[in-house]
Amino acid sequence: MAANRPSDATAHWWRDAAIYQIYVRSFADGDGDGTGDLAGVRARLPYLVELGVDALWFTPWYLSPLADGGYDVADYRTIDPAFGTLAEAEKLIAEARELGIRTIIDIVPNHVSDQHAWFRAALEAGPGSPERDLFHFRTGRGADGEIPPNDWVSEFGGTPWTRLDDGEWYLHLFATQQPDLNWAHPAVRQEHEEVLRFWFERGVSGVRIDSAALLAKDPALPDFTAGRDPHPFVDRDELHDIYRSWRAIADEYGGVFVGEVWLPDTERFARYLRPDELHTAFNFNFLACPWDAALLRTAIDDTLAEHASVGAPATWVLCNHDVTRTATRYGRAETGFDFAAKAFGTPTDLALGTRRARAAALLSLALPGAAYLYQGEELGLPEADIPLDRIQDPMHFRKGGTDPGRDGCRVPLPWAAEEPYAGFGATSEPWLPQPEGWAAYAADLQSADPESMLSLYREALRLRRTEPGFETAGEPGIERLAWLDAPPGVLAFTRTGGLVCVVNLAADAAELPPHTSVLLTSGPLDGAGRLPQDTAVWLRA
Repeated sequence: MAANRPSDATAHWWRDAAIYQIYVRSFADGDGDGTGDLAGVRARLPYLVELGVDALWFTPWYLSPLADGGYDVADYRTIDPAFGTLAEAEKLIAEARELGIRTIIDIVPNHVSDQHAWFRAALEAGPGSPERDLFHFRTGRGADGEIPPNDWVSEFGGTPWTRLDDGEWYLHLFATQQPDLNWAHPAVRQEHEEVLRFWFERGVSGVRIDSAALLAKDPALPDFTAGRDPHPFVDRDELHDIYRSWRAIADEYGGVFVGEVWLPDTERFARYLRPDELHTAFNFNFLACPWDAALLRTAIDDTLAEHASVGAPATWVLCNHDVTRTATRYGRAETGFDFAAKAFGTPTDLALGTRRARAAALLSLALPGAAYLYQGEELGLPEADIPLDRIQDPMHFRKGGTDPGRDGCRVPLPWAAEEPYAGFGATSEPWLPQPEGWAAYAADLQSADPESMLSLYREALRLRRTEPGFETAGEPGIERLAWLDAPPGVLAFTRTGGLVCVVNLAADAAELPPHTSVLLTSGPLDGAGRLPQDTAVWLRA
């Protein structure tokens, strides 16, 4: 198939796009088996058009045993039968594009499933075989090799090493079923480059790179030493050569990359966004930031500064498939996000959290750059409490049951209040249970309510596309906002095009700055026309 080169008019679409994340398993069920699928997504394309998004990012839809929600990939060229077929995926990509919506897919380069053909061959071939060179197999320490090869800790907790019956250990930074690939091996690089071409040929516009800073390892696999530079498996210099080779492929097709890069060092983070590497990367500092005006302002300033240094647009996201839902998180005493802090039974004021989530939606969508919206955030869904016997997330089990895991933000969406399972489409119970009262968040109810969270998002995304105040001067997507004088606890800034955004996190109502009209508010102004606490407003200057 020929490469799909964009026109000059659309080449920079990704710099200020609104991108909707679809976790296929929980979006919509087209065949009634309790699992979301591509048929369900295709049926809901009109909803996504009405919502006003520019692109869809799909979490892995490939063949997988689903030991980690699809991030354990067994075959990148095959759609998992639970979701559909390759032909359906191609049809979905094409239909969405005809409606003006592009497609971004997930690539998980750090590891594969233990059911992947390569790993199965490595197990069969045995110690010392070329097949095992594609992974990280090692002998253990101790008199009988009974101690793991090093002291690293898995991203999911515990040792990242599993011992086989033949005595060798294999590395998995995530679940046991996700063996890490050896990126020093040329066959690993070649395979992933071919996978990229495979999907670009099928019309995808971009690729999101999972755990993008973890691929390369110190070949000696040494014990971890705090402060060690370079780190033995995070943010190693070898990564940049990998992503430069990927960028050359993307440029052939007019494709774009977004990297999942969790790094506290802003200078090293920005290196991934140099003009010959990734186009964008997720902004986790903003996502994890507490609901605090000073901290949010610092996160915004730092984000814009680090991106401006390499000419890249920022990305803004409040939640994703790994993170506690925004309405719940903002209703707690600790409003930031940290995986280590997740716990059962955390008290939550959902009304407060929802009010803040509405204000945060306008804040994030007013900032210059691209915005990512996780499915169900536009419905104001809270984090669900999953019964212990129904939890599936390996993070819960790897941490000895102390962590509730990530299933609470992955519950199947409610579409129609009066239908079974809130219109998700299942004729039997969905793969994760919907909590009591879930139907109250249904899209059909919210569509009819002009004050609903869905109506707020639809109007915000419409204004983002059409209001001149969002226009950027000069190079698309490269913009530093201008802060306005405001009382403590109030964020107020203006965009180049004239949009003014004010968010009040203070206890007292805030006076609005000079403006010609009010475009949108996250909640009503008070009787004197001032902005109440935990409320945001968009103004035309």
